[in-house]
Amino acid sequence: MKIDRPAPDLVPQLKLLWQLAFAEEDSFLKLFFDKGFAPERCRCVVSEGRVLAGLYWFDCEFRGEPYAYIYGVATHPAAQGQGLCRALMADTHRHLAALGYSGVLLVPQGESLRAMYAGFGYREATAVGEFFCAAVPEPQPMHPIDREEYERLRREYLPEGGVIQEGVSLVFLEGYAKFYKGLSFLLCAVPDGDALMGVELLGDPEVAPKVLCSLGFREGTFRCPGDKKPFAMFLPLRQGAPVPAYFGLAFD
Repeated sequence: MKIDRPAPDLVPQLKLLWQLAFAEEDSFLKLFFDKGFAPERCRCVVSEGRVLAGLYWFDCEFRGEPYAYIYGVATHPAAQGQGLCRALMADTHRHLAALGYSGVLLVPQGESLRAMYAGFGYREATAVGEFFCAAVPEPQPMHPIDREEYERLRREYLPEGGVIQEGVSLVFLEGYAKFYKGLSFLLCAVPDGDALMGVELLGDPEVAPKVLCSLGFREGTFRCPGDKKPFAMFLPLRQGAPVPAYFGLAFD
C-alpha cells in the first residue's frame, strides 16, 4: 500500500471513487476535475494499482498564514473498515505540515463524520447562521459581479477571524455559483431547483427575502456569519496556530 499524490493514469479511478462516494452529477464531477483538481493538492491510497481512498484540498489563508481546506475525502466501498481514511488523513497532515501549512479545515456532512474527525484530532472551530425564508413582493436592488470583484469585496465583508478563500477556490466556485453585490451585502448563491441556496451572505442578512424576489425564487436557504450551526472543524499543524472564527465557502 502506498500513499502519495496520484499519477496521471490514476485520475480515472479518482473520478470513479468520487462517483461511488458522492453520487454527484457528471457535470459537477467534470467541473471539479477541470477547475478544482491538481495532483499536487491530492493524496490517495493505492494498492496493486487500485485507488482505495483519496482526498483533495484547496489553499486558503488566515492571518497571513497558509491553511488547507480538505475536501472530498472518500474510501472505496470495498475497502471501508480497514483504517485507510485514518492513515490517509495522518499522512496528509504530515505532508501539509512539511509544506509549511499552519492548519487544516474541513466541513463534515453529518454528525457521524463530525465524530470521526474529532477522533482524528479535529475540534469544532467555526459556526454559521443558517436560515430559511420565503420571498417577499419587494425586490432588493443588487447586481451580478464577476469573480475578481467578488474576491476583492469579500475581503472587505469578511468578519473578524474570517478565512480568506481565493484563487482556485473561486475559479471552481464560479463554475456553479453566481456572485452578487448590493448596497449592504455580498452574496454567493446557487440555484437549487425552484429554491435558492445562499452559499454565503455577508453583510445584512435581512435582505434575504427581497433577494429571492429579485432573483425570481419563491424560497431559499442562506448561510451567513453566526453561531447557530457548527460548521468547520480545525486541526493545527504547528503549535500556536491561530484558530479561525469564521469559514464560509464550503463546496457542498
